[in-house]
Amino acid sequence: MDVTEYIQLKAFTRMDGALLAVLWTASFACYVGGLSQPELGLLAVILAVITPFFVARRLKKFRDGGLDGIISFRRGWAYAMLTFFYASLLFAAVHFVYFSYLDHGYFFATLTRMMSSPENAQVIGKDMLGAVTESLQMAGRMRPIDLALNIMMSNLLVGFILSFPVAAVMKRQVSIRQ
Repeated sequence: MDVTEYIQLKAFTRMDGALLAVLWTASFACYVGGLSQPELGLLAVILAVITPFFVARRLKKFRDGGLDGIISFRRGWAYAMLTFFYASLLFAAVHFVYFSYLDHGYFFATLTRMMSSPENAQVIGKDMLGAVTESLQMAGRMRPIDLALNIMMSNLLVGFILSFPVAAVMKRQVSIRQ
């Protein structure tokens, strides 16, 4: 890959990373809303699950529009990884803003209250309920920047793992256009 190709790759992945961050932000907003309205929780899960399909679709647009229908596994993997990287950076900024200025303890307090409900306590079990509640309280005491960085690292790990199948499915050695 020469310098021009690398610049092109970065330009596409920055834009697609921003779009992926918007998708993740919508999913997170639905998740937070789903703490009080279960329908939104289902939408949050759907939006999160379509992530690899969204990245594959954007990779297909890059492959067909920018590379004349040909992309190697390596370049496809680099595209997917950079897309997840840029999305993770932006999404971490969203989390930082949310936990710094908008949340005021709502998120973890609601999760703790939900986990302590009799129905969930029965499912989780009395022994595990204390550990889950303690973990949620500890996470609630974390600084917003620490939460954002932890979420970013989790997203990078998931992106690293998902990049392999996305690149493998979307690679193409021969152009279909004739």
